[in-house]
Amino acid sequence: MMGFHKHSASLLSENDIEEPPENFKGEVNLETFWETLSKEMICQGLVTDDSQNPFTVPPNYHFWAPWIGKKTRQSDTVLNTEFEKVCPSKSAMEISEVAVTEERLTEELFRQKADVIRSLCNDCGVDSTGSRTDLLLRLANNVKSRETFGKICAKFWSTSGGWGFIMCPCGIVYSLKCNLRAESPQDFADLLLSWQHIPNVIVYDFAQGLATHMNLKASEKMPISRFEGRLMEPTQHNIEQAKCGQLKVSLPWLEEKLPMADPHGHPVTGSSDHYILYQDSIRTDSEEDALRKLALVPQLDGKVNGGTAKQLLAKLKENCCFLNMSLPSIHLFQMRNFIHHYNEKEAQKISTRLAQSCESSLMQTDGFDQAVSENPGDTKNTDVIDDSILTSLEELSSP
Repeated sequence: MMGFHKHSASLLSENDIEEPPENFKGEVNLETFWETLSKEMICQGLVTDDSQNPFTVPPNYHFWAPWIGKKTRQSDTVLNTEFEKVCPSKSAMEISEVAVTEERLTEELFRQKADVIRSLCNDCGVDSTGSRTDLLLRLANNVKSRETFGKICAKFWSTSGGWGFIMCPCGIVYSLKCNLRAESPQDFADLLLSWQHIPNVIVYDFAQGLATHMNLKASEKMPISRFEGRLMEPTQHNIEQAKCGQLKVSLPWLEEKLPMADPHGHPVTGSSDHYILYQDSIRTDSEEDALRKLALVPQLDGKVNGGTAKQLLAKLKENCCFLNMSLPSIHLFQMRNFIHHYNEKEAQKISTRLAQSCESSLMQTDGFDQAVSENPGDTKNTDVIDDSILTSLEELSSP
């Protein structure tokens, strides 16, 4: 599950961020970056002025890394291609898929509370009297204005891009990234392509943009090649069936691993298919995206709780006041610290729930560090306790 926390962000302008060297390809050593950041925090207690700190990490594109758990990432070298946002070299296809469109901006408006919308009307010189619906209609009519469009974009996608995270439906955060520029599917593509195994099912509200980015960045593998992450081929018949609620797409390998694993299949499911789906509450103007709804999959319908991400965002929002006034490096260090303790608390809740569900069974971990239960005396029959919990017990102790 993908989430984005835009309320916590440093007020950086483009002039504050160091440009990457000409030969930079978007690869950063994660361990080296976080070790240097830790040294900066230690040295802050030993010097009287930040300018005397030899380990200072200024915001820049070539030495600014996300955090990805050790067993989740491919290696210590991870992707961060945010420099492409400033100096883009995008194809026409990519631009059409990832640009902030009027439709996406209008959708974001409709999610906001009345006081936020009223404040935005005042900022844009739009009449701020009347009901929430009146205000939305006025703003939607003014989005076509270049000036209003820019102001609304600045409201929802600030100069500094906030935090992106990838989490398991059970609540554990596996990847965390502080964006230097406004959020983009590109950021999540970087994270996923740095993973050792790309998840079979990805939940994200800008699915088409993410599919496009991942396929362009890994064109030799085309990781989201099957129907561009949709559940079925986008024929008119399939689209109409999906809209009417008469289409179901079973993915049995979510419950039981394929007896004959696909080439390059995920080690837990055996499947090499990758789908990028929406929560059912997400609105989209694309008819083809009717084939991305979670409800179409019986194994996922009603089992993936989008509220888990909202609960995390609510917790993070409590810290915005002092984090946004901190230096970028302190902001980074503290956020990872918060997520670490959040993960530990969630891990404890999961362990307690599993222990209660096991009863007479023994809780163990399998070869992939998944929690499993084994009946005493039966060494051949091992069952996954909860198919929604695909959490490595070792990963729980960190980001």
